[in-house]
Amino acid sequence: MAVVKTSGARLAGICNCVPALRFDNLADTVAFSTEEVRKVTGMAGVAARRLAGDSVCSSDLCAAAAQRLLQSLNWDAASVDALIMVTQTPDYFLPSTACVVHRRLRLADHCAAFDVGLGCSGYPYGLWLAAMMLQGGGVRRALVLHGETPTRFADQADRSVSLLFGDAGSATALEVSDTPCADWHYALHSDGSAYDSMIIESGGFRDRFGTDPRKHCVSMNGALIFNFTIKRVPALIDETLQGAGVSVDDVDYFIFHQSNQYIIKHICSKKSLPVAKVPIILKEFGNTGGPSVPLTFTEGELVRPADRALRLLLLGYGVGLSWGSALVELDPRASLERVQLDNTANGASA
Repeated sequence: MAVVKTSGARLAGICNCVPALRFDNLADTVAFSTEEVRKVTGMAGVAARRLAGDSVCSSDLCAAAAQRLLQSLNWDAASVDALIMVTQTPDYFLPSTACVVHRRLRLADHCAAFDVGLGCSGYPYGLWLAAMMLQGGGVRRALVLHGETPTRFADQADRSVSLLFGDAGSATALEVSDTPCADWHYALHSDGSAYDSMIIESGGFRDRFGTDPRKHCVSMNGALIFNFTIKRVPALIDETLQGAGVSVDDVDYFIFHQSNQYIIKHICSKKSLPVAKVPIILKEFGNTGGPSVPLTFTEGELVRPADRALRLLLLGYGVGLSWGSALVELDPRASLERVQLDNTANGASA
């Protein structure tokens, strides 16, 4: 699709939620030698990750984030008109995880709630959907939730994934702006010809009860994913900036899906992006999938001027294959928070 824009949406706040359990790759890994761990995590830039317990799902992380965000914004649950849940680690095949969270948050029955089954590219897609709903009328407030627990589908014997993934959930509040605000721009793409380059083969209805336990874990063609990323993301940056009529200098921060430190730095060098404009949070949180984009809002140490909005280019890319961008503004009033969830899924703490 061509670069598209939406008008009249305000990002009111983001709250992220991570599990309280911190896993130190070097100190806590027993499946691989110290040398192997240093090699893999050194390249990826992942020193530690947050791990959800067996009883914690994406819905728990997102619900905790959403509950805190509604409190911080002083939003009545009845004022939320739409809830979009982006995840590839749902609680159930049915019902939708959005309906599970709808119940947890006690939202009104006029609130539309649905899932979007995207992973690493899901945050720009979710923002676009929500902003389109706001622009269309009838919806004044929307929540975009993005949660993943990839550590639950990683084969612990596969060092290419087991040392890199972390778990996280997020909640983003959007509302119709009562004052003039900048348009947001998006570029969204897909390439299904490589759908099996990152795949969990069993468990779905194509192979419901597959007996090979390895096929219930993610399999990744690392070389193909790497080549896809370094080919598509630089072009995505150019496309979005040109479509919005802005330059690199006009963007305060480029917030990448936190896939791999080497990949991000390679793209930054290729596009001559200033290091100070590209926050990287892989060291403490690993690759949390799509939620890594909103997580970088709170953990990336963004400098927020008191007198103007930040212009941010958000970049998601990966499984699908799917990639997308969102050029948005974050005004100084927006709430940014992060909470932790213990592994009983019963409560969150700041």
